Amino acid sequence: MPGIFSAVVATLITVPMVGYLAVFIISKQITGKHRRSVNLAIDFSTLLLVLSVHFLIITIWGKSFLWLILLVLFGLAAIFVLIHWKYKEEIVMPKVFKGFWRFNFLLFFSAYVILVLFGLFQRLTLLFV
Repeated sequence: MPGIFSAVVATLITVPMVGYLAVFIISKQITGKHRRSVNLAIDFSTLLLVLSVHFLIITIWGKSFLWLILLVLFGLAAIFVLIHWKYKEEIVMPKVFKGFWRFNFLLFFSAYVILVLFGLFQRLTLLFV
């Protein structure tokens, strides 16, 4: 049983879109609402994307830059709070967190795609050199 669990977790972290699709399909079956299912899948896969980017960086460069990822996350959170406060003149934390989390999905999805392509290019060039 621990082997199956670790295989599932490794797959979700390696290919976070599998997690996105699984949450979307299960949520769609339970709720029947497409938009709600997409939002739940995005919220879940954001964490997978952050972990996946971390492990891709370790695989490509052999070093952990988790401190930099956390610094970016905290910096973005501070920026989102500041922008929300400037426009609304009060801080509504659920709205700020929702915007922050969805922005992180876009940021880390982009980073994931770039790192996968960079890693593939790097491995291919090492093969043919």
